[in-house]
Amino acid sequence: MADRVLVNLEGEILDPDAPLLTADDVGAVRGDGVFETLLIRDGVPCNVARHMERLVNSARMLELPEPDCVVWARAAEIAADEWGDRSEGMMRWVLTRGRESGGDATAFVTVAPVPERVARARAKGAVVMTLQRGHSVELAGSAPWQLLGAKTLSYATNMAALRFAQRNNADDVIFISSEGRVLEGPRSTVVVVKGDRLRTPPLTSGILPGTTQQAMFEIAEEHGFTPEVVPLFPADLITADGVWLVSSVALAVRVRELDGLTLPEPDCAAQITELVESAMENKSVTNTRN
Repeated sequence: MADRVLVNLEGEILDPDAPLLTADDVGAVRGDGVFETLLIRDGVPCNVARHMERLVNSARMLELPEPDCVVWARAAEIAADEWGDRSEGMMRWVLTRGRESGGDATAFVTVAPVPERVARARAKGAVVMTLQRGHSVELAGSAPWQLLGAKTLSYATNMAALRFAQRNNADDVIFISSEGRVLEGPRSTVVVVKGDRLRTPPLTSGILPGTTQQAMFEIAEEHGFTPEVVPLFPADLITADGVWLVSSVALAVRVRELDGLTLPEPDCAAQITELVESAMENKSVTNTRN
């Protein structure tokens, strides 16, 4: 089994070390494309339907060719089979507009090992700082060309925020709007626990739809929580029973320190872990192989 996997949408398993993109692919030179990242467990990708829905929505927002869900699911299945069930894997779907000189879109699926930082964050939680995002919660509605809510390849700002956090002895970031509302992390959704309430900010504030958060909220009541989508402020993070950064690969990472303030481990920490694990159980890919 290879330690990395690369599959095209024709279902061909390619050499992950061989060149794939042309020098004028706009995904590389302009970030003009979209992507999804999924967790593979026991050789099967998790939460596929929600990732597929978000891929289609992101492509539509960028006016890219609409992804053929059956074709993408088949490529994902082939890549997962090639990866096998030896360990967790990080699967990525990538779709770009293609070459600047014209032609078809570029599309492929990769699988790589889950980064070591993920295991540390799951086990120990994260030191987090809040940072200004630099826009209003009303921007998504008034300026749709800003592509807020699409998972695009233009991640330079998010990565810059994470590097800034690391220079300041933090692991991660929670973005705040110009009005002082909680938005999201650079690669995660914010979920707050207050009593038996699970709370997350509304998508209308210009944040990315969180696939893992959605899966959690769908079964929250079965685990004793009431899900709520409501505006949140930094004070809500400090006064909460617990704060988590939720994402597809890291799953649920507890915020143990926020802007220098230690947040005690809540009594519900084990319940949240159990909830996320249950949410990831529905991880089958439609079998499209001949």
